[in-house]
Amino acid sequence: MRNPLFEDEDYTLWWLLFQAQDTLFKAREKELRQYGISPEEAAVLFIVRCLDNQAIPSEISRWLFRKPHTVSGILNRMEKKRLVSKTKDLPKKNLVRVSLTDKGEQACDQASKIESVRQIMSSLSEQERQQLSSHLETLQDRALKELGIDTKPPFPQCQ
Repeated sequence: MRNPLFEDEDYTLWWLLFQAQDTLFKAREKELRQYGISPEEAAVLFIVRCLDNQAIPSEISRWLFRKPHTVSGILNRMEKKRLVSKTKDLPKKNLVRVSLTDKGEQACDQASKIESVRQIMSSLSEQERQQLSSHLETLQDRALKELGIDTKPPFPQCQ
């Protein structure tokens, strides 16, 4: 039986993008396994470090483009693994600050070794990288518009 979706150019591109993202994620997951952390945990470690160990769960949610309850679950698992610590903010009792533990700092340093990502991305020329970046930003902007989201999640950058 023919599936008309697979004859649809937009669906084919979407499927290719989905598969590429999934396989890149799996390669990164395989690399991080040696350090005992997941890609999601590595992302949280990086964000907490970028926010100078003054991260709050809602800010982490914005950076990761994840729902707060999802980030809360990740943070709880990371706290059990002693990668992060959560402390109540004294002026605002309902606010929680997240900081890296020594073990979390070490895991963040290990996670910054992105050899799998570098190896995969090295298959693109500089011009292809710039084009891909531009195209992905265009797609992200349009998807955010479709979702009715008017603020773009921050791009993870540390000072």
